[in-house]
Amino acid sequence: MNTANTAIHPGWLRVTHWLNAVTVIILALSGWRIYDASPFMGFVIPKALTLGGWLGGAIQWHFAAMWLLVGNGMVYLGCNLVTGRLWRKFLPLTPRSLLTDLRAALSGHLAHDDLRHYNAVQRLAYLFVIVDCALLVLSGLVLWKSVQFPFLRELLGGYEAARRVHFVAMAAMLAFFLVHVFMVALVPRTLRAMIVGR
Repeated sequence: MNTANTAIHPGWLRVTHWLNAVTVIILALSGWRIYDASPFMGFVIPKALTLGGWLGGAIQWHFAAMWLLVGNGMVYLGCNLVTGRLWRKFLPLTPRSLLTDLRAALSGHLAHDDLRHYNAVQRLAYLFVIVDCALLVLSGLVLWKSVQFPFLRELLGGYEAARRVHFVAMAAMLAFFLVHVFMVALVPRTLRAMIVGR
């Protein structure tokens, strides 16, 4: 079978992927500016790496990108569920397959012959991103509307704990983002597939 002309990523997946990439960058840069207004981790982010210029501007960027993340995420998750892609691409995921593929990845022997197939490490990473996005949104709701979401606030350990959860979830998302870009650099044909679908 000639896989060169076989569709790898449908159009909706490519659009939501690139929208998500832009959204995550905007959220991180504006979020760092918001964090700098009241740092709680003992350091500040250099202003050159932030977006918004001042707290009010950063909050506007952050809220605009937040709505895009939520809307885009719902479209992505909805399309994955309706088409059955979520179960086909990400499951099953077993500890044995994960350890096998992780060993192969760390030794540089993980095959990428068929880009339509996700290995166990990719499956775990993409499932992690879905869960991490949900955690970012839920902790973000507590930071934005703490009084309106008292149960959620208490579930996350209170307002200050929610700030830390949000920050750590954002750091985890950026770690995924950097590893993802690094992996694309190692297998550059994956970039073409995410642009043209083949």
